[in-house]
Amino acid sequence: MWFIFALLSAIFAAATSILAKLGIEGVNSNLATAIRTVVVVVMSWGMVFLTNAQGGISDISKRSWIFLILSGLATGISWLCYYKALQIGDVSRVVPIDKLSVVITLVLAFFLLHEQFTPKSLIGCILIGAGTLLMAL
Repeated sequence: MWFIFALLSAIFAAATSILAKLGIEGVNSNLATAIRTVVVVVMSWGMVFLTNAQGGISDISKRSWIFLILSGLATGISWLCYYKALQIGDVSRVVPIDKLSVVITLVLAFFLLHEQFTPKSLIGCILIGAGTLLMAL
């Protein structure tokens, strides 16, 4: 089931890039990011209430709150940078560089989360990195 959700994530991320590029023309990138964020917040809280998950807020540990807040800050910074890059660059060049996050995530997961770095993941990282450079240059 995780694969289906990951694939849907990729499809909607692709749609996000194209729709954002079409919508950002003549709009300040920070304002565009704020509009997108409001939509995401409304959708997210809608799902919380739809699934009746709001009762779990009191069960969240202090540690989880800290990391969720830091994750939110990282997301916000990422989106601000992404929209600015989309505004001034070609989507076909911005998106591959943005997807270097896959390589960076795998490296960080190895060092910070002590996840396995297999020969397969190493080759994948090299290919993603090389493909990104090839597409961006």
